[in-house]
Amino acid sequence: MIGISKLYCATVEPSDALRYERQSGNLPSHLLQFSADKKPVVVWNITRQCNLKCIHCYAHAKTRQTADELTTDEGKGLIDDLASIGAPVILFSGGEPMMREDLPELAEYAVKKGMRAVISTNGTLITPEAARQLKEIGLSYVGISLDGMRGINDKFRGVDGAFDMAMKGIRNAQSAGIKVGLRFTINRFNVNEIPELFDLLEEMNIPRICFYHLVYAGRGSSLVNDDLSHEGTRNAVDLILDRTKQLHDKGKPTEVLTVDNHADGPYIYMRLLNENPRRAAEVLELLEMNEGNSSGRGIGCISWNGEVHADQFWRHHSFGNIRNQPFSKIWYDLSDPLLKKLKEKKKHVTGRCAQCRWLDLCGGNFRVRAEAVSGDLWAPDPACYLTDAEIGI
Repeated sequence: MIGISKLYCATVEPSDALRYERQSGNLPSHLLQFSADKKPVVVWNITRQCNLKCIHCYAHAKTRQTADELTTDEGKGLIDDLASIGAPVILFSGGEPMMREDLPELAEYAVKKGMRAVISTNGTLITPEAARQLKEIGLSYVGISLDGMRGINDKFRGVDGAFDMAMKGIRNAQSAGIKVGLRFTINRFNVNEIPELFDLLEEMNIPRICFYHLVYAGRGSSLVNDDLSHEGTRNAVDLILDRTKQLHDKGKPTEVLTVDNHADGPYIYMRLLNENPRRAAEVLELLEMNEGNSSGRGIGCISWNGEVHADQFWRHHSFGNIRNQPFSKIWYDLSDPLLKKLKEKKKHVTGRCAQCRWLDLCGGNFRVRAEAVSGDLWAPDPACYLTDAEIGI
């Protein structure tokens, strides 16, 4: 996760994280990416069931509930365990998490255990009543996924009217006083929607947006040939940088992030070297704190059936099941060779990644994307758009 507004628009200084000694338990949520201890932010896909049919769904979501979902009591046991190791955030995802009736109960339980509870949703099921309930239990944030404006979004979501229902969900959450953000997965079919997404942020006073680079997993595997070219990715990142700065120059400090391509960090740094060398030096320090991709270390995932993964895109490899052993035991047990290597992956990447001057900032980028294209999870990430000259080869 790369904080575009934090880095490029200077809303965060290195001293901000150092003030809290970079410990996850002390840091405000907007500074967690700069923690030193990298306690895992955990994505819990609490259900595989979904009311939409998104063509890029990493979870291969289904229209019906599966029989092997963790029960409410098992979920509370999981939350107890996560709280005991200081996991700072639990992100309830799916499928569509709002389809589980006990979501409010589980989220409230996490909040009472001292965790930040957030939800990743398509937004279509956030009624005024549901929004009020989520606010009352102390939910920190709702991230609502859009893939563009009405026509493009509904095509990607596989259901006519999904955009309008999501807009109602956004308004309902805002009316209840919940912080709302947008989530947008970039590909060649919707990249031209980015300016309209920025217009929507401004029009609706939405304070946050995450732009996700495409990861080739789940149903998204079929879109590998629909990812942007390297030049297209650079253009998209430049556009995001420019539009973020325009918002900030207008006195609207929207939080903008990019996710799932840590080449964005060095790219911002190199751009700032030309535009603002003093700020570039501060950004370099922040990127060193961020450390790049943290799959298997600072982020983990638990599936609806209790399987533990390095992140939400690694469903093809499980480190164990919380029904047999607590997450805390699984996560820190390095007897699994892959888990051990992911916690020190800079030692194991090959090719241009191993030679890259930015390896400490990028962390080797997305291993699951390398595996999807080459069959070798330690090969270079094919979505890295930096040239050999830029990475020091």
